[in-house]
Formats: sequence, structure tokens, C-alpha cells
Amino acid sequence: MQPFTLKAIELIAQIPKGKVMTYGQIAACAGSPRGARQVARLLHSMSRKHGLPWHRVINAQGKIVLQDEESRFAQLQLLQEEGVDVAQNGIVDLERYRYDPRI
Repeated sequence: MQPFTLKAIELIAQIPKGKVMTYGQIAACAGSPRGARQVARLLHSMSRKHGLPWHRVINAQGKIVLQDEESRFAQLQLLQEEGVDVAQNGIVDLERYRYDPRI
């Protein structure tokens, strides 16, 4: 496994309940500031295998971006169960809920 992939998996795994990170934020912290799409592919292919909290990863605007209605609803529900307020338009307040692993 590539160092970027290992670091990204480690970062995603440590996102605490009730917090979120963005695809780009994970990519930058893992050493590839332009690797947001890689993070999305990694989540798609490795979440189940590594038990990753995939639902805690959203886009840079704080939005749930899953297109599949069932997955989108599951992400919304999981975030709400952890105490994350999600607006009607699927947006999470990043200032309030963003996790910063450097702190």
C-alpha cells in the first residue's frame, strides 16, 4: 500500500464521533493537497475492509455529496445519530464540526 493511502486510512479512522473532515483536508494532511478524488476512491473501495467511518467525510463546502439516495440518507442519519446537525440542504457547519487532527 502506498504511504498516502496508509496515512489517509489512518486519518479517516481517527475522526471522532460527532466530527467531520473534508476529502481535501484528508488529502492535504496525508501529503497530497490535490488528492481529494483519491480519498473518495479510497473510501469507496476500502471503507468496509478497514472499518472506516466513511460517513464522517464530506466535501469542502460541508455538503453530503453521495448521489445514491440510499447512501445519502444513511450518511445523513449516521451523522445525526452522532450529534451532527445537518441542514435541510445536506450541509454541515464546518466551523462547528470540522475535526483538525493537528490539534
